[in-house]
Amino acid sequence: MPMSFKRRAATLALALTVSPVWAQVPAGYPSHYQASVEAAKKEGKLIVYAATDAAIAKPLIKDFESLYGVKIEYNDMNSTELYNRFISENAASSTSADVLWSSAMDLQVKLVNDGLMATYESPETPHLPAWSQYQKQAWGTTFEPLAIVYNKRLMPAGEVPQTRADLIKLLQTQPARYQGKVTTYDIEKSGTGFNYLTQDARVNPQVTWALVRAIGATGPKLQSSTGAMMERISSGENLLGYNILGSYAYSKAKKDPSIGYVYPKDYTQVVSRLLTISKKAQHPNAARLWVDYLLSKRGQTLIANEANLFSIRADVTGETSMAGLTEQLGDSLKPIPVGTGLLVYLDQAKRLEFLKQWQQSIKR
Repeated sequence: MPMSFKRRAATLALALTVSPVWAQVPAGYPSHYQASVEAAKKEGKLIVYAATDAAIAKPLIKDFESLYGVKIEYNDMNSTELYNRFISENAASSTSADVLWSSAMDLQVKLVNDGLMATYESPETPHLPAWSQYQKQAWGTTFEPLAIVYNKRLMPAGEVPQTRADLIKLLQTQPARYQGKVTTYDIEKSGTGFNYLTQDARVNPQVTWALVRAIGATGPKLQSSTGAMMERISSGENLLGYNILGSYAYSKAKKDPSIGYVYPKDYTQVVSRLLTISKKAQHPNAARLWVDYLLSKRGQTLIANEANLFSIRADVTGETSMAGLTEQLGDSLKPIPVGTGLLVYLDQAKRLEFLKQWQQSIKR
């Protein structure tokens, strides 16, 4: 569906309003912030490692660069690759990211707990939900629902599952139709996929494992990236996918009439891309500026209206915002809190036990 005239005009107005005042010291910021801005300009560069596609982040990067004259070196990669690369470079004290931006919430919190990330008191944190921040070292930037995505051309509307129980029943009653036609994350290769499924298990372990077994019986096509799953559903190679980022489904569906999606009515998990600053950041002032920018109303408005990643600020409204999603889904939303609860399944013994149960269920 094309962007409405009103929304297009609002987005254009935002893009054109590059206020010199904002670029110096945003309203409500401490007076000494100007010194941080000047220091960031002198650094002139920011290295970002992200699990967010560069094409999606492009409006944010361009806007930030135009505001501050700081060039962003943006590296997008799989969340597990991001974590492993940063750990390796950090240990070797070689050039690495100033900022990590990842949807693998558990791995981001682990980096904080391992003492690798810097503390920062962002002036924007009062505008964020309390559950989305951790020790002034990790900040949630998005409010993204997880969806069941399906091919609208090949699945009748009445067949589309609305809950996890519906999905289990569908796969069990039509095994031949869905043989080789279901996709989900390979949690051995995808940090985000592992995080999403372990959080499912925390909410309702019985239903989660029943669903994994039902998916496993179809001979699923496991993927390490959301993009790969979306392309295969679009082409009809797969008919549906589970635990796919709703933000990506929303963007894809606007351009691709084959893509449909539902937010499960039993509960819809909400994930957030966490932002952290390296203790060894070579461009620390620019890193802090990037955090403040992404959390600001300006940055969050672009996150919602241009990147379609769903804003986490209550004062940003519209379909792709926390406010809009809450109005639509209400109490069925279950945001994943940013905190030590995310570390449970990163314990080596628990992780191995979980992966063993998954392998036995998914590879039947």
